[in-house]
Amino acid sequence: MAWRDLTPAPGHALVEAGYDVSPDGSTVVTTWWRAEPGGARRATLVAVDVATGEHRVLADDRDHEFAMPMVSPDGAWVACVRELRTAPDTPPDQRLVVLPLAGGAPREIAPGWDRWANGGRWTPDGAALVVIADEDGRRPVFRVDVADGRVTRLTGDHGAYTDVVIGPDGAHVYALRSAVDAPPAPVRLDATTPDQQPVPLPGPAAPPTLPGTLTEVHATAADGAPLRAWLVLPAGASEASPAPLLLWVHGGPLASWNAWQWRWNPWLMAARGYAVLLPDPGLSTGYGRDFVARGWGDWGAAPYTDLMTVTDVAAARPDVDAERTAAMGGSFGGYMANWIAGHTDRFRAIVTHASLWALDQFGPTTDVAWYWLREMTAAMSGRNSPHTAADAIRTPMLVIHGDRDYRVPVGEALRLWWDLVSRHEGDPADLPHRFLLFPDENHWVLTPQHAALWYQTVTAFLDHHVLGKEWETPDLLR
Repeated sequence: MAWRDLTPAPGHALVEAGYDVSPDGSTVVTTWWRAEPGGARRATLVAVDVATGEHRVLADDRDHEFAMPMVSPDGAWVACVRELRTAPDTPPDQRLVVLPLAGGAPREIAPGWDRWANGGRWTPDGAALVVIADEDGRRPVFRVDVADGRVTRLTGDHGAYTDVVIGPDGAHVYALRSAVDAPPAPVRLDATTPDQQPVPLPGPAAPPTLPGTLTEVHATAADGAPLRAWLVLPAGASEASPAPLLLWVHGGPLASWNAWQWRWNPWLMAARGYAVLLPDPGLSTGYGRDFVARGWGDWGAAPYTDLMTVTDVAAARPDVDAERTAAMGGSFGGYMANWIAGHTDRFRAIVTHASLWALDQFGPTTDVAWYWLREMTAAMSGRNSPHTAADAIRTPMLVIHGDRDYRVPVGEALRLWWDLVSRHEGDPADLPHRFLLFPDENHWVLTPQHAALWYQTVTAFLDHHVLGKEWETPDLLR
């Protein structure tokens, strides 16, 4: 059989596309980006006939975008995620919908369910979808009945699930389960039992021994919203020997601390004696759209006060040393680290990675400028830009960036660094700030030896300013 290109010259239409193939192999359903005036784009759904190569638009709505198509077992329906397009006064919202593969209007499946589903699969009988969604610092597995919209949470633990697969007979669900305190491992679930504990399956390696324990802290925001965070405590932390506290703000910002992280791993810090606070402030997912709306277009308001409120609760614990604290984060977390630096001096050190500093500069230089402009007006950017508080920074800062970062261009770090250095009036040798630049890294810093250097530099900086140790330049930088 000869290969045949079903999507010749797609341009950017299939960038990071989601797709599925009908059971009989006759049709491919894929997301398809369409260009809009002003450099923007929107995600539509297209059906491609395998025999003829004909493209047929299934869903195209100027108020919504579509993602993650899933064709039903009988080939008659397509389930997908429909996302409300954002504006400065309109936060995003995601809903599960189904539409006929032959063509027709989408129908929302579970209109009363305020969670953002993804990673789903049809049950073999086509009666339900099995999906995952962030919820309260977890990412459970849910069953959503297509006919009546009834939602059943299948998992009752604190795990974060991915890669859902349903057995051919529909009796069991298989997935990878991780958690803040557990790396990914295969598990089995009953396909209909609510709030169950997963059955572990044989994996390639035993889970690692962790240098501490995981607990949870709760607080109430100034506006009455409930807040929560994971708290990683190092072994030996106690009232007699309280641990220094590291506030670690997640990126996104539409994200949640709920899964195991190989790159941003709190246990590496716990191994050095730090308690690590992993909060979900306003804008975090898994708490409903209203929780996202609290910080939408106003990053320096509720997200910041939420972080300080949760930090207060953690710092009040007898096994945490409230006098030895630091803060850090990457991307949006780096933005928050910068905002924190200009609005409080409660921390002894701040680490900011791939961070937003001057929003007037960031907006038109990021690789998704069109999306950014859908969230913040120029006036909102001005109110929420960390660089406007540069004169107030008193805390030593470690600035880290990759020169090939196109999501948050390196100019943000360069401008931040100049704003720090130019305000230092003492001996240059006494400058408390540091700058670590990776010339060939992107937004993440993924090369193994670079990740090791990242942690060595971060821990050296924190140990110096939080624990009072002598500064030691990592060997890889000598």
